[in-house]
Amino acid sequence: MRRGARDPGLVGTHQEHASELAAALRSAVAGEVDFSVTARALTTMDASNYRRVPAGTVAPRDAADVAAVLEVCRAHGTPVVARGGGTSIGGQATGTGVVLDFTRHMGGIVSLDPEARTAVVRPGLVLDRLRAAARPYGLTFGPDPSTHSRCTLGGMIGNNACGAHSVAWGTTADNVRSLDVVTYRGAELTLGREGRGAPPGLRELVGRNLALLRTGYPEGLPRRISGYALDALLPERGVDVVRSFCGSEGTLGVITEATVRLVPLPAEPVLVVLGYPDEGAAADAAPGLLEHAPLTVEGMALDLVPDAVGLPRGGAWLFVEVGGPDAARRLVRAADALDADVVRDPAGQRALWRIREDAAGTATRALGGGEAWPGWEDCAVPPARLGAYLREFRALLAGFGLRGIPYGHFGDGCVHVRIDFDLWTEQGVRDFRRFSEAVADLVVAHGGSLSGEHGDGRARAELLPRMYGEELVGLFGEVKDVWDPDGGLNPGMLVRPGRLDEGLRFEGLRSEGARSGARPAVGLPAVGLPMVELGRAAARCVGVAKCRVEGPSSGPGVMCPSYRATGEERHSTRGRARLLHEMAIGEVITDGWRSEEVREALDLCLSCKGCRSDCPVGVDMAAYKAEFLDRHYAGPLGLLRRPRSHWTMGWLPHWLDVFGRGLNAAMRLPFAARLAGVTPERTMPRVAASSFTSWFAERASDRPPALILWPDTFTDHLSPEVGRAAVRVLEDAGLGVRLPEGRVCCGLTYVSTGQSGAARRVMRRALDVLDPPGDGLPVVVLEPSCAAALRTDLPELLPDDPRAARLAASVRTFAEALEELAPGWAPPRLDRPVTGQTHCHQHAVLGDAADRRLRARAGLTGDLAGGCCGLAGNFGFEPGHYEVSVACAEDQLLPALRDAPPEAAVLADGFSCRTQIGDLTDGRGRHLAELLAEGLEEGLAEGVEGGREEAG
Repeated sequence: MRRGARDPGLVGTHQEHASELAAALRSAVAGEVDFSVTARALTTMDASNYRRVPAGTVAPRDAADVAAVLEVCRAHGTPVVARGGGTSIGGQATGTGVVLDFTRHMGGIVSLDPEARTAVVRPGLVLDRLRAAARPYGLTFGPDPSTHSRCTLGGMIGNNACGAHSVAWGTTADNVRSLDVVTYRGAELTLGREGRGAPPGLRELVGRNLALLRTGYPEGLPRRISGYALDALLPERGVDVVRSFCGSEGTLGVITEATVRLVPLPAEPVLVVLGYPDEGAAADAAPGLLEHAPLTVEGMALDLVPDAVGLPRGGAWLFVEVGGPDAARRLVRAADALDADVVRDPAGQRALWRIREDAAGTATRALGGGEAWPGWEDCAVPPARLGAYLREFRALLAGFGLRGIPYGHFGDGCVHVRIDFDLWTEQGVRDFRRFSEAVADLVVAHGGSLSGEHGDGRARAELLPRMYGEELVGLFGEVKDVWDPDGGLNPGMLVRPGRLDEGLRFEGLRSEGARSGARPAVGLPAVGLPMVELGRAAARCVGVAKCRVEGPSSGPGVMCPSYRATGEERHSTRGRARLLHEMAIGEVITDGWRSEEVREALDLCLSCKGCRSDCPVGVDMAAYKAEFLDRHYAGPLGLLRRPRSHWTMGWLPHWLDVFGRGLNAAMRLPFAARLAGVTPERTMPRVAASSFTSWFAERASDRPPALILWPDTFTDHLSPEVGRAAVRVLEDAGLGVRLPEGRVCCGLTYVSTGQSGAARRVMRRALDVLDPPGDGLPVVVLEPSCAAALRTDLPELLPDDPRAARLAASVRTFAEALEELAPGWAPPRLDRPVTGQTHCHQHAVLGDAADRRLRARAGLTGDLAGGCCGLAGNFGFEPGHYEVSVACAEDQLLPALRDAPPEAAVLADGFSCRTQIGDLTDGRGRHLAELLAEGLEEGLAEGVEGGREEAG
């Protein structure tokens, strides 16, 4: 590769040498070398608007592997890109050569010294793991971007990441003591102060340009992230080579180890939320709060949190964290705010901070159902100029007919915003470019930096001359050539970049609607959509990677159980979305609906629907999986290729209706499990001796019906005791119950196995039975997965049938029905702890607020676990899924059961959850209706016994 070469991805890739390169790498390194279609497809994108196709990936095991990779790639003229969590917003974690994945093996802590307040870490270490290790010593790593649960230290150093606490603890560059790096030519350097580790020629180059370095950088700008920090190399600043390296976006050297500074945690942090009339007022007030030594000064306005639940009065807010209640009181007295809340409770603080941390995704889908994108994500101006800048920025947005929701680090003058650019059309891309140029000029006019946190990458590097001038940007190129004369490290980033409107990831996904100017659908259309439309739906994933959180999710979250079980990107929601994106483009994945790479990645998707609620942009992988499977197995040959479990488990409602208890005997036959496509590790549930519907038909009631109880397949045939208990409770509450006058099914099992045609037929028959749907009565569904299917899958699969929308609107959960229809009813007092799990579909679609209120009224104490049980309908019964199924249960459910007191009732409203608990423990899970019914019977028995004693 010639000196100073442009990004080779603009003129071609290195695929013609891929086989030879892969072979050379495999013989040279101990880590995994993966040039497969899947590996390449998973790394074409980060969290930006850009896309570059790599030749392959390597997961190095140690620094020696890194050096070997660089040696081989240099010999083959192949560029190298270092990648951590892949959450970069400027495009700098994508590349056309070899991508180094540091998260697999080089993510450890080498040492932690609480006395010196330092830690030595590998570049693939996730930030939260470092923070967790430092917390027992009362320490933490200061910079804390909102992606702290999945971003890596190497990526933070590469971008000079900051986070909410930068007003107190600075940027990543302020917290790095030394770095071990390897250059593209194989030099192993340890970087520090006083010129330590500087490559030959760097100090001489700085010496020839002292005047330019002293005058070329803006002053008073705490979040100046753009460009190289060459002013750190000035003699009066200690010739700080390590600081100058931070923020270089992997273009100078590859980090193999870092020594970082740790800072003391505040003993009693208090969150003060200040309300202001509007965003400008909040921005104007932020600089005045800095004299109170806050730990954070974060700002957001009403358009980011339109319901403003739990926030003080106002149209915009500052989240100011301080070190104790006394500091909080002083701050409230000094702040000129409309209203203020002081939050000392850690759980309350976490709930409020979650609003801020999810903003990068929330702002992407908060624009009236449209979509917004990065591209002008994190500029920064001097804090005193922020209010004026925001007013002009809003006016500039309006002038271009664009909308965005600014928020961010107001104390540092840094603003994040996602903007509804039309990146699907040629005219929209031209407007994107014109706006980027205009807003760059606005930022510079206010003395600001084009990037205040995430780096320049492809998104802003082309505009750096507007900020620094041609002479200083030219010096950036000379510095790059000193460090990397061959131009092999992340070419096209920061130095000699391509155009900001080239290489966009939306290219190749334009449909007829897009060319006419129509925006893509936010959700997934019903069925049978063109492949490009599925790709456009998957393109909603902006890559913030909340689905890649390591270990159990915080709180009741679900997403993404399969990733937490395997740790593999292809089993994350983001990874699957990327594969669908690439399938639709057809460049890397070339066999479309028949793609085995996509099928294999979706195979471990549990269809838990967790991403529908937990993903900040609402990616709905369960729906995408159903659509893919439907098309993957379309046609006569496809029908023959379907797994047997799709015909057995997918058609379970039909087989239960036809054979009933006869299935018990059938499953005892030799090889029955194998013939049914069921894994031998599982015991099939037994069909009940008498169904719920038959029991109900034999009883008489003269109560006028107040609701229709939906006899779902699981309740009817497999756990009729749940239905009987529900009727007992509902009637005690004074509610008359009736069942549909015919067999009904929500179609869930057909949907989850990708049999959309059969699902629609089943759903239409149910609508015919309930025509008009429910006669206006609420339809109470006891099985959460069935209730979720009726609320979401039914109207999505039958969008043109108005009965589907009416039935979906009438669905109530058991707890919702009691709260809504019998508000004066007092449940029996059970007064005991509970453990168990909220059903993943209930969490994602239905919500459990009514259930929590009902449990509290009944004296059931304790919280239920989040996550997914891992059985997930047919998933846990299918061959090859058992280990992942158990691992998902071990994520949160099984530890919750083990930690519960002996007297705790195990609560699990979902049939799959109860089955998993029965398979993996000695306990038995029960539906809430069963607990309440037992309480009613115990109360009745006590009353009878009491009456006898009184009579006696």
